[in-house]
This record gives sequence, structure tokens and C-alpha cells, in this order.
Amino acid sequence: MHQPLAYIHSDTNIARNVVIEPFVTIEKNVSIGEGTWIGSNVTIMEGAQIGKNCRIFPGAVISAIPQDLKFNGEYSLTIIGDNCTIRECATINRGTSASGKTIVGDGCLIMAYAHIAHDCIIGNNCIIVNSVSLGGHVKIGDFAIIGGLSAVHQFASIGKHSMVSGGSLVRKDVPPYVKAAREPLSFVGINSIGLRRREFSDSKIKEIQDIFRILYQKNLNNTQAILKIETEIDASPERDEIISFVQNSGRGIMKGFNQK
Repeated sequence: MHQPLAYIHSDTNIARNVVIEPFVTIEKNVSIGEGTWIGSNVTIMEGAQIGKNCRIFPGAVISAIPQDLKFNGEYSLTIIGDNCTIRECATINRGTSASGKTIVGDGCLIMAYAHIAHDCIIGNNCIIVNSVSLGGHVKIGDFAIIGGLSAVHQFASIGKHSMVSGGSLVRKDVPPYVKAAREPLSFVGINSIGLRRREFSDSKIKEIQDIFRILYQKNLNNTQAILKIETEIDASPERDEIISFVQNSGRGIMKGFNQK
């Protein structure tokens, strides 16, 4: 169902029960899944693929071309999963030739005035709080929370189940399962409250704590710390994920608050 005051290009694929409010603009090559609500004055541009049961609030702009001077009009996409909420005036740019797409996973909450730049990959159930700005090619893991007014440097990675304090400048990679705060951004503990809410056991939380004590509190460099973790901590999906994140960090992981 859509209002007569909305503009919808003929070359779209929109499910029958999508609600489109007045003054919405939907350009060509857009698909929208069933049950989605598009609020007034939303602009959905070429290359948007939006899933089921999403809610997009007034003023949001989805799939505008990248703010990248290298962009040359190439075909690219913005892919948004199911059950996402995108609040007022949030902006999500489509990809460039580097990856061809910007991705927002299922169940995400993108709050008002947040910006997700080209080629970002956002996992499932993430919360991007008001006025967060993500540079191009940022990767964010499942269940991560980025506090309001934070700025994330291009190509940075933020691991799953992590929490970044509001107003942060994220210049380095943030490992999974941790809390990041202070300036410069630093490890301030694991996200134990978030992990309990997601039904991590006490023994699993202790294991994760033990890993990060070695990584951040033993005065070891990353290579030494990983060797000690592999020696002292039994293999598990969480242990191996932390090790892989550190070893594959493109920008280097953030330091502990007292590390130099």
C-alpha cells in the first residue's frame, strides 16, 4: 500500500503489503520485502535491497552514491536485512567497485542521524546509536553496540558482542567481547553484562576474561600474548575468534589503558 503522493519508479520489486507513506521517493532497481514500513520523506535510491519487516523513519536516505571521489558511477548495492529499524535522517551509502555492496544485517537498530559509509559490513543485531559516523569499509560484528557521537575510522573493525562508549574516536580495531572507552580508545574490560544477556555461561565469561588478561595485563606484545593464550587456554570458538581477530587486524588492535 502506498500513498498517491509517493514517487515510485516503475522498475522496482516491492512486496504487496509494504506500507509507503506520503512524499517517499523510491528510485529504480530497488526491492523491498513484505511487512516493511517506509515513513514519509524517506529517499531510497538505486541499488537498495531491503528485507522483510523493516521500519524506516522519516528523512532517512538509503543507497545514495558513495562520498568517495574514486566512485565512477559503477553498479553497486545497499543490502539491508530483515527486521531492521532505521531512524530519522540516518544515511546509508551504497558500495563501490572495491566490494560492490554495503551490508546491514538482520535485526539492526540504526538510530537517528547515523551515517554508514560505502562498503561497510554490519553484522546482525547491531545497535548504531545516534550520530555515529562510520567511515568506508568498516566491519562490525554481530551484537556490537556503538555509542552515540562516535566516529569510526575507515577500514576499522569492531568485533562481535563488543561495546564502544559514546563519543569515542575509533582509530584502531576493537576485539570481540570487550568494552572500549576513554581517550585514546582503550580496553576497559569485557562486556560481561551484554554476554550474560545473551546467555553466555559464567564459565565462558571467565574464559574470555582470562584471555583478555593475558592480552592486555601481562605486559606482553601481541605475538607473545597469543602464544601464551594458545598454551594456557583450551581451544574454543571464542578463544579462536579472539586470536584470529588479533592476528588479522588491519589497523592493529586498541591498547589497554596503561599500555604504551
